[in-house]
Formats: sequence, C-alpha cells, structure tokens
Amino acid sequence: MFWLLLLSGGLLYVLSHFVVKAVYLSNRFYVLLAVTIVLFLLAYFIPEMETTARIAFVLLSVLFAADLFFLFAINRKPVVERIVPERLSNGDANHITITVQNRYPFKIHAVLIDELPEQFEERNFKRSLYLKPGETKEEHYSLRPLERGEYKFGAVQFFASSLLGLVERKFAGAQEQMVPVYPSFIRMRQYQLHAEAAQTKEAGNRRLRKIGHSMEFEQVKEYVQGDDVRNINWKATARKASLMVNSYTEEKSQQVYCIVDKGRLMKMPFQGLTLLDHAINASLVMCNVALNKQDRFGLMTFSNKAGSMLAADRKPVQLEKVLQLLYNQQTAFLESDFELLYTRIRASIKQRSLIILFTNFESLTGMQRQMQYLKRIAKYHLLLVVFFENTELKQVSQQEVKDLEDLYVKTIAGKYMHEKQLIVKELQNAGILSILSAPENVTVNTINKYIEIKTRQAI
Repeated sequence: MFWLLLLSGGLLYVLSHFVVKAVYLSNRFYVLLAVTIVLFLLAYFIPEMETTARIAFVLLSVLFAADLFFLFAINRKPVVERIVPERLSNGDANHITITVQNRYPFKIHAVLIDELPEQFEERNFKRSLYLKPGETKEEHYSLRPLERGEYKFGAVQFFASSLLGLVERKFAGAQEQMVPVYPSFIRMRQYQLHAEAAQTKEAGNRRLRKIGHSMEFEQVKEYVQGDDVRNINWKATARKASLMVNSYTEEKSQQVYCIVDKGRLMKMPFQGLTLLDHAINASLVMCNVALNKQDRFGLMTFSNKAGSMLAADRKPVQLEKVLQLLYNQQTAFLESDFELLYTRIRASIKQRSLIILFTNFESLTGMQRQMQYLKRIAKYHLLLVVFFENTELKQVSQQEVKDLEDLYVKTIAGKYMHEKQLIVKELQNAGILSILSAPENVTVNTINKYIEIKTRQAI
C-alpha cells in the first residue's frame, strides 16, 4: 500500500506538471499528503494505525477529485483585465489597476501574478484576494519607471482555488502589452499652478528692476491713482477733458528655447534618474509653462554632434511635438561640442530669445574651456545656464570626520562643491545668468527664474 501511495503521488505530480498545464497542487495538498505518508510509515510499526492511514488516503483522494471537479467541470473562466495608461510618466508614480470577476458559482481564493516589465526587476509581484460568486474586485498598485523607452508587460497569471484549497487552476488573464514611458508629463499641471503662484508673488511682493520697456499696448483708459504718469495720453486727455493713460500688457510671443546637453556628464544618476532625465523633465514642464504664457517655445539637443531641433512655435500641438522629440533622447559618452552648439544657434535662431541651457560642469577649468562660446551666445540672446549640484558630494562634505581618511575625503568633496560656486561667480562676471540647482529641484528653480525674467522684461 505504501508503494501504491508513492506511485499515486508521483502520477499526480506528473499529471499536474506535464499533462494538465492548468493544474497546480497547493501547499495544503502536499501537507496532507505528507501526513498520510507518515501515517502509513507508522503503520509498519503500529499495525492498528493502518486503517486510519487508509481512511486518510481515501479521504484525501475524494477531496482531491472533488476539488478538480469544482474547478474544471464548471468551466467558467474568470475575467481578468489590466488597466494601464496609454503612456507612463518617467520618474512619477503611475497607477495600474487589475480588475477581476469571479464567474464560478462558489467563493474562490485568487492569486494574481502580474508579469511586470523587466526594467523594474520585480520577479515576485503577487496579490491575494477572496471573491464571492459573481463578485468583481479591483487591485491597485503604482509603478515608478526610471528610464524612458518601451516597457513590455507580460500576461496576468490568475490562480483560482476553491475553499478546499487542494488544487489551483491557472488562467492567463490580461495579455502582453507594450507601453511607452515618456518624460514626466504628470507634473505639468502641478508646475503650471506653481508658475501661476510664482507670477503672482513676483508681481505683488517684489519690486523688480525692469530692463527696457518692452510692453505691448492694450488700451486707453481713465487715470486712477497709482497709474504711471509717464503713460498719460495727452491727446486722449484733451478730447475727453479728463486724464487718460495708455494701458500696457506684458509682451507675448517671445521666443524661449530649451537646449539640452546630452554629453557624458549628463549620464550621472541622482535619485534613480540621470541628469539628462531631470533636464528633459524640466524642459517639458517649461514648454507647458511658456505656451500658457503665450510665448513661442523651441527645443534643441546636442552632444559631440548636432542633435534634434524643433523650431519655436506657440501652437497647442507644440507640446506633443516636444514630448515625442524628447522620448528617445539618450546620453553620448563623449564631451559635448559647445563650438558646434554656438554655430547651430547662430544659423537656426535669428530672433533674440531666452535660451535655457541645461548642462553640467564638474570643475571650473571645464567651464572655462567653454566660456568663449557661452559669451558668444549671450551676445545675441539672453542666456540662462542651468547646471547641477552634486548632492552626493554635498552629503560627503557635511559628514562628521572620524579619522584622517575622512578628513581627506571631506576636504576634496568641499573643494569640488566650492568650485561649483566659483562657476556661478565666473558666469555672473561674464553677464550670463545661471542656476545651480539640486537635480530634484531643477524644474521649480527654472520656472521661478523664467517668471522673474518675464517680470523684469529682460528678453
């Protein structure tokens, strides 16, 4: 009888793994089978237990057959759907929903295994739930991609078991699908609200020196206390016999270009994203903000050779064009050619524009090698250089010194941090605007600077 039991177990194993692909034996079944085997082993030494062992074996066999019947004779495949956005946002939490409906006439225990894209390196993603007859439930989770590109979702594997829990039946739910990951578009609305708040703050709380007088005429209106007396329209005043002033509005349709450096220094990762990704996300948000300010937005990329170019425009479709252009940008492994950048700007951008250059300098000498080209660009355009703090070095420079080696490391880290400040001073002395920002704050800082420039009418 013992050998018959082992043979039966072996046949069941072969049946479940090689014949019936949809049948999986549960842990509960193996535990009960092990208990039955132990009873038969004990029966060799205690003959009185043989009857108990036989009863246990028959009972296990009956329950196993009943479980198979419930799951396979009643052939009602559960409905499993995965709801994924058409595109995912890089660096943001993207919400995924799996909808499950139980079509069995009895309560089941379900295990969901979603085959996530390989970029997430998640091999054991599962959810467990109970479903009443006809009940529909939703499972929610979030994914935060850290790379742009195509992400392939596998099938959703659905394992159903009855309350007996001896056998699990496997169903293939939602099928494979490819989802693109684009630069961070989820934050655009958030940063648009931030830009509006920043505009109010700049206009209401600070008196900024205006460079020139590049305001567009809006209307002639009656003078009220607080209007600029220099804007009095004397001809209209004579006709109306009351003081009339010219009203101006902020000049629109100015050109704003974001230029993204794709050189080797932009490959450095911070918080899971490369500096290139941080620059791309900031450029996308800047496009949305500039278009809402009715400015014309353009984009350019470069490395050791010329990259992509999108001429400035303010049509609503421009945002989608920028999104598509930034989708597949990758860093090069050579030093960027700033001379080539200057030549291309002179050839492509004829009108004076605000040029926001996202790049990175790790040393003062590295920046000084490019200074002549930055000065040439600033001669024809308003240049804003955005580069990045090395937050890892900053943490090292703030660590407590415990031994001589720590002192050396902290001193070198402090030296590099100080050089970043010297770069800011050097650019300032050359009349070039700059932003030194931590990677995670680059978008906010760039928007604030753009609003400040618009308020000063410096373009």
